[in-house]
Amino acid sequence: MTTAQKERIEYLRGKGDSYAAIATDLGISENTVKSYCRRNNIGVAIKQELPVDTDACANCGIPLQHMRGSKQKRFCSDKCRMAWWKAHPEAVNRRAVYHFVCPICGTEFEKRAQINAADFSAAAKSFTILLICF
Repeated sequence: MTTAQKERIEYLRGKGDSYAAIATDLGISENTVKSYCRRNNIGVAIKQELPVDTDACANCGIPLQHMRGSKQKRFCSDKCRMAWWKAHPEAVNRRAVYHFVCPICGTEFEKRAQINAADFSAAAKSFTILLICF
């Protein structure tokens, strides 16, 4: 690696560029850039970007600021996220819902699972229902 490349890596990392972007710019391996930065304690500067969009928390309405290149936030905190999902169980995307009727007592069951229905045989489902019923 030449001195000019080393100086360019330091400049670009200071500007906030990624390892991949620097490697592409200089025509060298991304791992070479990572190794050089780690060995020489070259960190990345935080990019100063303006918020792209402002939105509100789905639970409490506090304004949210979304940064360019990041996933857009929906909630302001974990507390709001958990409270909203608890209040809106119908919004949960469940992959599979199985409906059963016990052949002995006629009780209806609903089983939610995140697995493929083909993974279970009908006999295993009936056995599970009988165990629940007794």
